[in-house]
Amino acid sequence: MPSDVVRRYLALLVSVLVPIGANAQATASPAAAFWKDVRPRYSGARAKETVAFLDQYVRWPGNRGFDASIAHIVQRLEGAGYVAESRATSTDRLTYRVERYPMANPAWEPLGATLSIVGVGTPVLDFATNRNMLATNSFATPAGGMDAELVDAGDGSPARLEALDVRGKVVLAQGGIGRVFSEAVKRGAVGVLAYSLPAYLQPEKNRTSIQFGSIPRDTTAKAWGILLSYAAHEQLRAALAGGAVRVRVSANVRWTPNAVEQAVVAEVHGARAPRERFVFSAHVQEPGANDNASGVGAQVEMARVAAELLKGRRIDPARTITMLWGLEIRSTERYITQDSVRARGIRWGLSLDMVGEDTKKTGGTFLIEKMPDPSAIWTRGEDKHSEWGGSPITKAQLTPHYFNDFVLARCLEQAATNGWVVKTNPFEGGSDHTPFLRAKKPGLLFWHFTDQFYHTDGDRVDMVSADELRNVGMS
Repeated sequence: MPSDVVRRYLALLVSVLVPIGANAQATASPAAAFWKDVRPRYSGARAKETVAFLDQYVRWPGNRGFDASIAHIVQRLEGAGYVAESRATSTDRLTYRVERYPMANPAWEPLGATLSIVGVGTPVLDFATNRNMLATNSFATPAGGMDAELVDAGDGSPARLEALDVRGKVVLAQGGIGRVFSEAVKRGAVGVLAYSLPAYLQPEKNRTSIQFGSIPRDTTAKAWGILLSYAAHEQLRAALAGGAVRVRVSANVRWTPNAVEQAVVAEVHGARAPRERFVFSAHVQEPGANDNASGVGAQVEMARVAAELLKGRRIDPARTITMLWGLEIRSTERYITQDSVRARGIRWGLSLDMVGEDTKKTGGTFLIEKMPDPSAIWTRGEDKHSEWGGSPITKAQLTPHYFNDFVLARCLEQAATNGWVVKTNPFEGGSDHTPFLRAKKPGLLFWHFTDQFYHTDGDRVDMVSADELRNVGMS
């Protein structure tokens, strides 16, 4: 082999075998100067206090629980030193506002419900222990409840319902409650009992869990829908196997007319480029503690720590830090699309959704959902899609970005101090990061999956870890 070829070969071999920068000083983390200030100040226990407050309520836009949650956020912001925009001066760098949007339909709130088999003393379901049992948009029964014959409609398909006489009866079916409800009620059913739980919720283990769901708001029939746990479904089918069954249903709901959807926007105004901003978002609605009282609580504590550091002159952000709390996707979409000038200044977006799981109880792990990079199509190594899933994307939709690795590096720095488990998953969508991506802004999601209590009434504050809230909130 000629000597010049040998030299080139050896040079190539050295370049492959010697780590890049092996002779250079390691590059310091851009966050190194901030960890020492954030770690002693961020309280997972304080974040969990907000989670516990929201967990008292079934939170849907415009109802009392949602509005109480918004009021709690405002109270915490004011306590941290944020000033209402209406009272703020040009020198106030900590401000907030509450945005209000009239709703087209009344707000819905469940107050109570029971499902019993006539002649059996113990209820099959009770709202006191299964607050997800009543499908959103259900109407109340007459005072004292109502009795009706129970009819087994199998999969609840139109063909199966057409073959039955369901008028004046309660329909039992396996399938999504929204579809079954529409078909059954137009054939005269007074209500629907539906069972549909994905395998990842482990229904045979979590026998009393109910995953929340919704039905169309039918102001003509004013019917109701009840979602079933595995145990309730088994009990009803066992009863039907023994002959005719009548059930008694009681449902009490509150409809609030002229309701208003609220959202909170808090900002730490930038010193040198205030029109450029990093936007955080945490949705308020839904009944769960982890989904998503945890995101709300983590972000409220982030706002408090940011205010303390600013007032103590420990930070002086050049750009604005914006924090949103409101209705999932809609509030974030609105913030991005309402003001084209403001939208141009959004540099990054990060959604906090299901960030407090006590994984010893819920299962799963902390995840950073990446932007649509090639792993969303071609998974490799440790990459894998979650059981939540998501719609397939095309090569044209790929938007790889440094933001993925930058944020992952910050989380891994925290993980190095305490063994926190940090993983990533390919893009799937479905939360507040998607409006950023639609607007061609870098957007990521912090979340956990697989959670065996996802969207169920088992998702309560005892499934939330203050340590996990702290790890996520600091990162």
